Amino acid sequence: MVVAIPYRRAMHFSYGKLEPVAPGLRRIVARNPSPFSFHGTGTYVVGAGEVAVIDPGPLLPDHVAALLDGLGDEKIRHILVTHTHVDHSPATALLQAATGAPSHGFGPHGGRPAAAGEVEVEEGGDRDFVPDIRLGDGDVVAGPGYTIEALHTPGHTSNHLCFAWREPGILFTGDHVMGWSTSVVSPPDGDMADYLASLRRLLGRDDRVYWPTHGPAITAPRPHVEAFLAHRAERERQILDALARGPATIAELVPQIYLGLAPGLHAAAARSMLAHLLQAHDEGRVAAAGDPGLGARWWLA
Repeated sequence: MVVAIPYRRAMHFSYGKLEPVAPGLRRIVARNPSPFSFHGTGTYVVGAGEVAVIDPGPLLPDHVAALLDGLGDEKIRHILVTHTHVDHSPATALLQAATGAPSHGFGPHGGRPAAAGEVEVEEGGDRDFVPDIRLGDGDVVAGPGYTIEALHTPGHTSNHLCFAWREPGILFTGDHVMGWSTSVVSPPDGDMADYLASLRRLLGRDDRVYWPTHGPAITAPRPHVEAFLAHRAERERQILDALARGPATIAELVPQIYLGLAPGLHAAAARSMLAHLLQAHDEGRVAAAGDPGLGARWWLA
C-alpha cells in the first residue's frame, strides 16, 4: 500500500519582504532555495512592537537587513532557534549584533562533522551557535501578546525544538513537520526512534495550525502527522521485505525502494534508510556485518 501524504507546496511570498501571513504573525523568506530548504528559510516574527523572531536563517546579510528594515522601530525581544542547521541559526549572530536581543535554543549542535569524502546530505551543522538562554522541554518565553512554549522534538536533530504559540494555537515546527516534504533523519545526530516518538507526541496535542520553517502552513495537522507516521512504517516494511529476499547493502537497497528518486537525492535517502536500519538493529530485528553503518551488509536477524 502506498501512503498518500497530503503535501502542501503552494506558497505565496516575495523574497526580501516581511509579510503578514496570519493575525499577529509575519514571515520573511531568505533567498536560499535548495533541495532541502524548498524556496528558502522562512523567518517568523511573532507579535508587534516588541517581538519574537523564530529561525533567523542562514548567514545572509541581505536577509537580516531586509528583516530589520521590515521591523522599523519595533524591538526584538527574543530570538528563538528551532535547531542548528546552517539554514536556521547562523543569522542569529548578525541579528544580535544589530539588536542585542538574547538567543534561545535547546543547545549547541550535536552532530559530528562530515567525514573526508562524505556527501553532506543536508544544509550542514552550525557549530558556532550557542544559545544565550537554553530552553528545555516545557520552558516558556513570553512577551506582549505571545506566550511561547518550547517542545523538545528530537529526531531530525537531537536539539530540535518546536515552539507552541499558545494564544492562537500555532505550532512552529521547524524541520520536524513540513508540508512540502518529509524530513531527512540523518544519523548519528538524527535518530529514527526519537523522530517517530516526537511525531506521536504531536498527536496528543490540539494545535490548530503548523507553520514550518520551510514551505506553507499545514492547516490540518493531525492527518498530516498520521500520514508521516504511516509513511515511515511503510518504508520500514519495504526495507525489511527487501532484506527478506537476501542480505544487501544500503547502496543496493536505495534504487530498489526509492523508485524514481533523483540521483542527487540518493545520499539523503541512504541516510534515512540507515536511520531505519539502526532502529531495527537496536530492536534486534536486523543484523549487520561489522560496523552497522552506510557500507555494511544487512540481513534479517
